Amino acid sequence: MADKNPENYGVIVSENMFGDIISDGFAGLIGGLGFACSANIGEEVAVFEPTHGSAPKYQELNPSIVNPIAMFLSACMMLDHIGETEKADKIRKAIATVIEEGKVKTYDMMKLRGGADVFEKGACTTQQMTDAVIQKL
Repeated sequence: MADKNPENYGVIVSENMFGDIISDGFAGLIGGLGFACSANIGEEVAVFEPTHGSAPKYQELNPSIVNPIAMFLSACMMLDHIGETEKADKIRKAIATVIEEGKVKTYDMMKLRGGADVFEKGACTTQQMTDAVIQKL
């Protein structure tokens, strides 16, 4: 007999467009797309990536404003997948420390609209966030 209670499952099956809408909506629950990591895990192959992809709408901005934390967390998922949980935990701890300190924030963490003017408002670059996390490692 089929189970008709969706709360009993830890997965949502959807067509691509609706899945994208749902994942973007749920990303808001954890701080936004800049924090949303993802994985597609098959029997022989696994792909890990931030749900925001390459953030093409910010491609022309130099320096980059894209929050790299989703990529770091996707890498942590990959490390967990291959059994390197200790390394993944160290990276997660470094990220948590940077966030807790609150000194380095990307535009999305400051609830700003993306654009070249975010630096004037105190947002860091992609590289500055990366450097802050690396420093905590």
